[in-house]
Amino acid sequence: MARHTIALIPGDGIGYEVSEAARRVIDATGVDIEWDVQNAGLDVVEQYGQPMPDHVLESIRRNKVAIKGPLTTPIGTGIRSVNVALRRELDLFALVRPTKWYPGVRSRYEDVDLVVVRENTEDLYAGIEFEEGKPETAEMIEDIARLNGRRIRPDSGISIKPTSITGTQRIFRFAFQWAIDNGRRKVTCVHKANIMKYTEGLWLRVAQDVAKEFPDIEFDDRIVDNMAMQLVQKPELYDVMVMPNLFGDILSDLCAGLVGGLGLAPGANTGDEIALFEATHGSAPKYAGKNVANPMAMMLSGMMMLRHIGEKEAGDRLEAAIAAVIAEGRSVTYDMKPDRDDPTAVGTSQVADAVIVQLEGPSVAR
Repeated sequence: MARHTIALIPGDGIGYEVSEAARRVIDATGVDIEWDVQNAGLDVVEQYGQPMPDHVLESIRRNKVAIKGPLTTPIGTGIRSVNVALRRELDLFALVRPTKWYPGVRSRYEDVDLVVVRENTEDLYAGIEFEEGKPETAEMIEDIARLNGRRIRPDSGISIKPTSITGTQRIFRFAFQWAIDNGRRKVTCVHKANIMKYTEGLWLRVAQDVAKEFPDIEFDDRIVDNMAMQLVQKPELYDVMVMPNLFGDILSDLCAGLVGGLGLAPGANTGDEIALFEATHGSAPKYAGKNVANPMAMMLSGMMMLRHIGEKEAGDRLEAAIAAVIAEGRSVTYDMKPDRDDPTAVGTSQVADAVIVQLEGPSVAR
């Protein structure tokens, strides 16, 4: 059996607990993994002067595969999102976020199985911003008036939305190939080309061109606001949906809401050489250390990671074990109980215990 060396970044907030739970269940599959544990986030800023030290990035580059817990981005401060910086620094241009309903999950919907593929490096999340009141912002406003004829109010902040042919081609080629590799039937381009002709229009045009390279996969497109409505009304019509960065962030959360929430939403940031797996949810610092956080999104991210490194059988067994715990409904956290105050709800580590029992065979616990 081949040994895999994988970077493990626990994160901060509830990250330590959900990461430990995920590590335990991944190890219980029997796959030979050497964990290269690297700490990052708010807890290391005092020591290293930044939340993502260079040696952590080097570990990810060296190992090519990493799994990380949530990292806190303070709202309204000068600290930019570590997650966004990671994606840009490592050129992890594709974020794959599956949302799948499992029997036993309380939801208004059943049998939902959707995948959002989000372009990760361009669009409004590219981080090209000009702060209100700065001289360079005033200069930018004057340049726009001179070049475009449009007058922007002088007390504005400005964000730039880049959309390139290169970036769009590679995300759609990735999405179509992912669909083929994973037995999916259809790719939908999500856009706002009716309003933003030169960015979203480019996105749609390039998507249509790339679709011709993959004639065996059905292709269509939807305007983003209509897509939001359609996902709520008839999600069964959709399969793999490809979106620019901002829309992908928003609609992937909507999709998670269809299948029980962010506690069941895994993700994979993928580049040409590196893949970084993570739960979609945040760090929820007020719950840190309380052993109450749902670790299943992190565990399902581990499932995706196992399949990525060629351990498909182990990934399938892990998914089946998680599904069995959900279906049984006993060893789950409070957010998955019919009543959030249910005293039978278990903690983060106890969910891992239950999944491990399923992996080893339910009879072990009898």
